[in-house]
Amino acid sequence: MMPQYLGWLRQHLGHQKIISTGAWAVIRDERGRVLLQKRRDFGVWGFPGGAQELGESIDQTIVREVREEVGLVIEPARLLGVRTSPRFDVSFPNGDEIQPYVVVFECRVVGGELKPDGDKVLDIGWTDSDHLPPMTRNASSAYYAFER
Repeated sequence: MMPQYLGWLRQHLGHQKIISTGAWAVIRDERGRVLLQKRRDFGVWGFPGGAQELGESIDQTIVREVREEVGLVIEPARLLGVRTSPRFDVSFPNGDEIQPYVVVFECRVVGGELKPDGDKVLDIGWTDSDHLPPMTRNASSAYYAFER
């Protein structure tokens, strides 16, 4: 696996738009609340997850990203769907642009300790799915598309 594939790619392509594959985890607690993380880059809430690295499968991506970002060991339980369209393009504060290709999994916790990484994730919390906080546009639209 090439470490930090997107970083390597950005060294060659700069900020121009690329297609970026990744995964999000929809994780629920025993009360049915969904786990969200507050992102440092946009300052709003979203699902744990992130970009796929070279050499890993998409289910390995979600396991790695959730462990890195929120400290939980999870296993994907069910594919909820795939989200991709130029309508969901993202421009990051640093100027990077992507057209995301995101695979959304319902996941179950099998270990670990819930703790934000303090780098990409400012805070984490469980919330009732009927009262979601302000979220990234892609996360909120994907959640409602797959869960409703």
